[in-house]
Amino acid sequence: MFPLFGIMPSKKVASAYFKDFHLLLIGVICLATSIEKWNLHKRIALRMVMTVGVNPAWLTLGFMSSTAFLSMWLSNTSTAAMVMPIVEAVAQQIISAEAEVEATQMTYFSGSTNHGLEIDESVNEHETNERKEKTVPVPGYSNDAGKNSSNMELEKNSGTGAKYRTKKDHMMCKLMCLCVAYSSTIGGLTTITGTSTNLIFAEHFNMRYPECRCINFGSWFMLSFPAAIIILFLSWIWLQWLFLGFNFKEMFKCGKTKTVKQKACAEVIKQEYQKLGPIRYPGFATDSTVALLIGLLFFLIPAKRLTKTTPTGEIVAFDYSPLITWKEFQSFMPWDIAILVGGGFALADGCEESGLSKWIGNKLSPLGSLPVWLIILISSLLVTSLTEVASNPATITLLLPILSSLADAIQVNPLYILIPSTLCTSFAFLLPVANPPNAIVFSYGHLKVIDMVKAGLGVNIVGVAVVMLGMSTWIVTLFDLSTYPSWAPPITNATMP
Repeated sequence: MFPLFGIMPSKKVASAYFKDFHLLLIGVICLATSIEKWNLHKRIALRMVMTVGVNPAWLTLGFMSSTAFLSMWLSNTSTAAMVMPIVEAVAQQIISAEAEVEATQMTYFSGSTNHGLEIDESVNEHETNERKEKTVPVPGYSNDAGKNSSNMELEKNSGTGAKYRTKKDHMMCKLMCLCVAYSSTIGGLTTITGTSTNLIFAEHFNMRYPECRCINFGSWFMLSFPAAIIILFLSWIWLQWLFLGFNFKEMFKCGKTKTVKQKACAEVIKQEYQKLGPIRYPGFATDSTVALLIGLLFFLIPAKRLTKTTPTGEIVAFDYSPLITWKEFQSFMPWDIAILVGGGFALADGCEESGLSKWIGNKLSPLGSLPVWLIILISSLLVTSLTEVASNPATITLLLPILSSLADAIQVNPLYILIPSTLCTSFAFLLPVANPPNAIVFSYGHLKVIDMVKAGLGVNIVGVAVVMLGMSTWIVTLFDLSTYPSWAPPITNATMP
């Protein structure tokens, strides 16, 4: 529509659909494709979980840490899709291990189990709403739920029809689902390539302020990594307290004997890791990460040799299999995101060419009378609210030109407003439809919308608070945000043409 209305020529509009962002995206997807094809993500996740142990609190932290680390290099959606099956297997193993122990204890104390009596008692309790449980102790085993198999609470899983033995089992499943969804989003904050919103911000900023040259992979990591670590840790505490509660004495008790279900959980994790087999190295490897050249090398690096048997019985190599193939790359490449972002860049260019961004920025200039911290808080809350109902790339693409013009109009360092707004765009924690990781974990059927709203509201508050803290501490020192920079344009009284 821009060429038709005389805003921009079609040649200029078309150029917005393939920029440095798209080349960088191709390199990232090449890396992600290779990681998933050779199960490196599973190896990292399982090894980290094996390291932290099988206590529910530490297990949750282990999954959150490994998921966040993977999300630094892979897309948030791919990370959640990769890790969630492992988390589900571990959760089900914990539940089944507890069932085995309770069945054993019933056999040990009574000699046999009257299943009909158990059902009658459970139904009778349900009808009278008297959920009084009797606990039968077992040596070496702590029944955290305080319930036995004869009168346990059976909760229906709306997604799969499975039944939870206790309410605590259900809470544990909810906790593990949300820890994967939220940590995959939080991990994406830390690198420029971690999520599309970071890439969109970097491209927009470098185009609008080409003389700055202060936003790159290293500088972004330095400003976002401390924030992500703090948000991840506080989110772990919040989710643990919300669903299972905190028992510091149990968490930090040394020399504690593992329960049967903890041993079973550790065993299933160990078995999953052993299934991967020994790690195999290709002919050569590189330390570089997400450059396009490295992405192209993945098509050439040999992963394994293909052999065949000759008529004489000799085994000879006739070809090799690369780390990834073009067909595999195509299946992973998010062309929809590439086109969406390209359209966003074109829209931003049109707003600049027409003067719309400057006009909106000047209309918002009265906000300059407010304290800078209040402006940052308002913009952060606005972005966080919008991203719950709109896609993250669309939200940041539409708001970046407006917020940049606002910063120019009130003569505030643009980074002061753009950095927190970009980070807050990823804080889509409230609803299943807010972002793909939320939808993936919600599809497993353990969660209700109200569960995600309650948990997500707390994580949103934590995220915005940490971003505000960062803007007044370490981020200020990184970019000298206290003064209006020389690389930013001088204030102008532009009006809409």
